Order: sequence, then C-alpha cells, then structure tokens
Amino acid sequence: MLTKLVRSIFRPGTDALHAADATNATLDNAAAAGADGKDSGAHCLELLERANKAVKAGRLQEALELFNACTQTHPQSLDACLGAASVLVDLWSISAAVDAYQRALKLAPRSISIFSAILFYRHYLSPVDAKSMFELHQRYGRMMENAWPPAPESHSQKSGPERPLRIGYVSPNLSRHSVGYFIEPVIRCHDKSDFKVFCYYTHPLADEVTNRIRGHANGWHDAAAVDDAALAQMVRDDCIDILVDLAGHSKGNRLGVFARRPAPVQLTWLGYPDTTGLAAIDFRISDNTADPASAAATNTETLLRIDDCFVCYEPPADAPCVAVRPAGGAVVFSSFNNIAKVNAQLIALWAEILVGVPGSRLVMKSSPLNFPDTADRVFDSFERAGIDPARIELRGWIDARGQHLDAYGEIDIALDTFPYNGTTTTCEALWMGVPVVTCMGEVHMSRVGATLLKSAGLDRFIARDHENYVRIAIDLAHNEDLRRALRAELRPRLRVSPLLDHAGFTRKLEGHLRTVWHAWCERQPVA
Repeated sequence: MLTKLVRSIFRPGTDALHAADATNATLDNAAAAGADGKDSGAHCLELLERANKAVKAGRLQEALELFNACTQTHPQSLDACLGAASVLVDLWSISAAVDAYQRALKLAPRSISIFSAILFYRHYLSPVDAKSMFELHQRYGRMMENAWPPAPESHSQKSGPERPLRIGYVSPNLSRHSVGYFIEPVIRCHDKSDFKVFCYYTHPLADEVTNRIRGHANGWHDAAAVDDAALAQMVRDDCIDILVDLAGHSKGNRLGVFARRPAPVQLTWLGYPDTTGLAAIDFRISDNTADPASAAATNTETLLRIDDCFVCYEPPADAPCVAVRPAGGAVVFSSFNNIAKVNAQLIALWAEILVGVPGSRLVMKSSPLNFPDTADRVFDSFERAGIDPARIELRGWIDARGQHLDAYGEIDIALDTFPYNGTTTTCEALWMGVPVVTCMGEVHMSRVGATLLKSAGLDRFIARDHENYVRIAIDLAHNEDLRRALRAELRPRLRVSPLLDHAGFTRKLEGHLRTVWHAWCERQPVA
C-alpha cells in the first residue's frame, strides 16, 4: 500500500516501479520487526495514517513525531522517511529534511526521484560547498548512466544546418508557476518559420497560462501519465532536433527521458540553478554574470551564455498599478521568497538591518508560514537575534495573483535571500515599484539576483559581501526621496530593459540553438 505522501513524491515514469518495490519492502520488514508480523505491520500503517491526518490538519510537529515514531519501531519504512522529510521542509528545518531524504535513499538506492530531492534541497543549505555539490551531481549522473548506458545515436534527423529546427520543451510547470512566467514569452516569440515548437507538459493540471502556451506551440503533448520510456519515444516520433529540460532536479522532473537521449542535442535551462550531472544533457543556458568563466569547472554541461540575462520575464497582464507609499511612514522591508531560502545567517543580517532602521518592520510571505508550528520557529529565531517578534509579520500563501502583487503596495524595500537568490520574487517586486537589495556570491544560485538587477540598471543594489548588504539596505531605508523616485520609475525602467525584451531575448536564444545545431551537423558523417 502506498501512502498519499509517497504518491506525491514518486511521479509516473520516474520511480513507479522503485516506489512499489520499496513500499513492499517497507511492509515486509515492518511485519518481520515484531513478534507478531501482522500486528507490527498494522501498527506501522496506523502511525502513517495518523501522521497524514495531522499533516492535512496543519499540525506539523505532531505529524513529525508520528513519522519519527514509525521510523523508530519500523526503521525500514520508506513512507515514514519520506513523510518526515516533507514535513521537515514545511517546518523550515531543511538540514534535517535532507538527512531524512538520505535515509530514504538508503532504503531505495535506485530511486532517482529521492536522489533529485536531495540535490534540490541541498541548495537551501548554507554555506555553499560548490565542490561537494558538483561531486554529488556527478554521482547522480553515474547512477543514471548505469541505468541507461550510452547507446549509439540512431536519430533519423537530417543534418541540414539551416533547415527549420524542431525544438521540444519538457516541463511540469507550463502553468501559473515561476517557470511559466519566463517560458511563455519565449514560446510565443519563437520564429515559427525557422523553429517548430513542441511542448511536453508533464503535470496533470492546466490553467490559463497552460492554455496560452498551448496556443503558441506547434505541437503539444499532455504527458503527465506517460512514463519516461514512452515520453522519450514521443520525442523521437516528433523528430525533435533539440530537446530542452525546464526542470532540472526540481519536483516532477523527467530527467529519465533525457538520459535515454531521444534527441540529437539536449539542453537544460530555467527551472534549476545548477548542473544536472547528466552526460546526456549537452548544454546549460546561463549568462556571464550568473555563471562566469570559472563556473565551467562545476558543470557537466557546456555553458551557453546569453548576453545581458539568461531569462526574460513576462509580468502578469492583470498586475495592479504601483501603489504610492505614504510620506514619512515607518519603513517596511519584505521577503516574499520561499521560507526554505531563509537561513540563520540571513536572520542575523536582517536583524542588523532592523536595528539600523528604528521603527521598521519586516513582512515575510511563504506558503509554509500558514502553519503555526513553522511561524513559531521563525518568530523564535528573530527573538533570539534580538528582534521583538512584533516587528515581524508572517503571511502564508495567497492564491489570487492580484492580491499577492497588491501586498507590495505595503512594502518599501525587498531583501533578497542568499545563498539561494530569488528570481520570480525579484522580478515581481521590481515590477511593483519595490527596489531589491541582493548579495552576490560565487555560484549560480547566488548570482541570479545580480544578473536581474544588472539587467534593470540597478547595479547599486548589488552587495559584494554581508556588511555591504546591510549597509545598502539601511542607507536606502533612510533615503525616502530615492525610494519614492524608484517607486515611480522601476516599472517604466523594466519595460525598456533586456529583462522584458521578449523578442530580442528569443532571437539570442535562437542564435545559440542554431549554433549548437551547426556543431552537431559538423560531427555527422558525410552521406
């Protein structure tokens, strides 16, 4: 029997077989653990059911205790390990969540989705160890190569370097999701006379963004229920020349499709701030700020650097107007980034900023902050840093996009997270007239804020170290005239920036796609 939590982690086509094997092993081992195997297995299932009910009710600490009780009495329970990991993420305890995923991987060592989860959540830990992260991605790549050894290329594509190309995009996020806000303008702006666009959508739910993207594509496949082998065959049947992954190791990824190399040239872009580790993915799209020359040493893919910025942003058409802030009011800082990106070091720096701006407040908004147990942990962290919790306002998920953007009407300055910067949150803040202060680090995820602000001509708000980050934020808070000027000019500034030059960005991307296709053609034998 699979619990709902396990079904939410194992996606069709990635680990369905491994999930079933591991869950059967869980129940077999649980049954063997007690004097009465039947009673022991029933006890394990009872704990899991109670834990899942606690999760649904928002009682995360209770759920965690139940999952832990299950692992103590039934150490081979994969369901309990995965359940605990999921709850720990929502409880803002990422290091413990990674440990739980690592225990789960020992129980299901062939699980590519659990390995991806470890890679994904390791990015939230501070400090960043780029070398060990790269080695872990390489380990993932070796596991995938063992599962699907490289096969001789058998692509039927003609190698004409200038013929129209067939481009495939694979993603579970062609919807009202961060990825959707960046990929929609590209699919819309592709030169359809030169690039035939096919989308492989791997999520079961569609929304208005999904429908718009579908309308801009030459071909569309709803592939949520299709396994990796069948999806790879779809790609071959469509004769895709260049296949683009838009998920990396994020939830619902289909890297198993790319491991089978169904297209002659394969790229990764947008949905993940790092290398995939897959030898079957040839290139990763970035830019010179997000990935300087030194980054080549920690990527299994060759980096394709787009001028100015590696993304272009589509602001919501129904975004509210920029609100005018009252003169002379107390300064309000914000972080609307995923709470998982907030770490102890960041809390300490934000506390310094709040101390340096008397009367100021900080508003944080993230889905897990809906849970009282998580909110209590955040309040306690600020209190330990010397900040009265009354100066901190925590908000959870706001489903209506307009209401979410309206919240920026109460904000004066947005504080970027690091080492894992925001992307969509930074673009949204700027679009709503709110300046963003970021700190630039050494790896891609720590440099996205810098590339976005540079594209908007806001280099002055890019800090090179923690002290500079605190100083920029405090100085801006004390300069009301500058903040009011920025509030009026940020949206017009973005409109003429590379960040919103959808057609110009797409032409640059197409240039790179054509270049890598030429390189593939040159390697083909002469007929």
